[in-house]
Amino acid sequence: MPSAPSVSVSITGSGLFTPPASITNAELAASLTVSVEKWNADHAVDIAAGTVGARELPDETFIEKASGIASRYVMEKSGVLDPDRMRPILPLRSEDELGVQAEMSMPAILDALVQAGRRSSDVDAVIVGCSNLQRAYPAVAIEVQNALGAGGWAFDMNVACSSATFSIQNAVDALRNGTASCVVVVNPEITSGHNNFELRDHHFIFGDACTALVLERTDDALNDGSGNNGRWEILGTKLATQFSNNIRNDFGFLNESEDGERDPHDVVFRQNGQSVFKEVCPLVVKHITAHLTEVGVDAADVRRFWLHQANLKMNQLIAKGVLGRIPDGDEAPVILDEYANTSSAGSVIAFHKHRSDLRSGDRGVICSFGAGYSVGSIVVQRASG
Repeated sequence: MPSAPSVSVSITGSGLFTPPASITNAELAASLTVSVEKWNADHAVDIAAGTVGARELPDETFIEKASGIASRYVMEKSGVLDPDRMRPILPLRSEDELGVQAEMSMPAILDALVQAGRRSSDVDAVIVGCSNLQRAYPAVAIEVQNALGAGGWAFDMNVACSSATFSIQNAVDALRNGTASCVVVVNPEITSGHNNFELRDHHFIFGDACTALVLERTDDALNDGSGNNGRWEILGTKLATQFSNNIRNDFGFLNESEDGERDPHDVVFRQNGQSVFKEVCPLVVKHITAHLTEVGVDAADVRRFWLHQANLKMNQLIAKGVLGRIPDGDEAPVILDEYANTSSAGSVIAFHKHRSDLRSGDRGVICSFGAGYSVGSIVVQRASG
């Protein structure tokens, strides 16, 4: 069920942290080519015997054609492109140092607070939502809360690529029931840490980024809606989950205790892409259509769709299912060409970068979807200023 709109809640600010290093498709394909050729040579006997399959060489042209991805940002580049490593190099930090996810959260949060006209001390709730957390506890959110100098409470949550929208609904519920007055939702996605850079089907998918949103009760907001990015009243939120193994990551604290052999590729991201495409697209179309009906908004009156940035063809098919036609770039902006799939951060990056041109009264949908399966949608309207 969607959350009840008894108390008006608004998004009053957003922020984005973009890592300094970017990797093009050409760089990624060149690195994987070296790695694959070496692996195939090392396993030539088994490949000839048919006991293992040869790994496929990457195709730079295929990447953009299949996904719409042209490049991606990462927290560390040299390790990802090292054919003998194929994962980022993140130096071990002491317990007294700020964790890497908390560190990337801070600039995004501070930017969002500036837009909201708020100080760190005004924040009394922090929700960190992301697809992978660097540790079990203490919560990254509590570390962020401490670094920020915020009060109240904080917690982590993981609903994979839907973590941002699920976090937003939790923030909305807290504001409506009075357990918080100024909530920060932050999504520090270091997807390069759980991506499989060794296989052609997966190596190009993900990128790193961190987004942040400030949410407040509309009556309490200092952002009057007159700024370039405006204030966005939340007309409704809606969440749904449906179990599927088609997107999976088995990394966890029980790995070391398991009695049996496990393929190392099982403890990083993997998916059955074709099944995901066929099953998730209609699920999301049905979800958004039902949500718009519940809040009394016609699809034709939605000015912009900020969709999860996983695959260009998926986004086009979903928007077409909702609108009855393929949207143009203005109606459903794309950022995955530059950022790739940043998991839960993707739809918020699109919102952050592509909303300043909308006018008072314009409506939009922030929607994310992914492993679970999980789907979350937020219907918003730009406030008058």
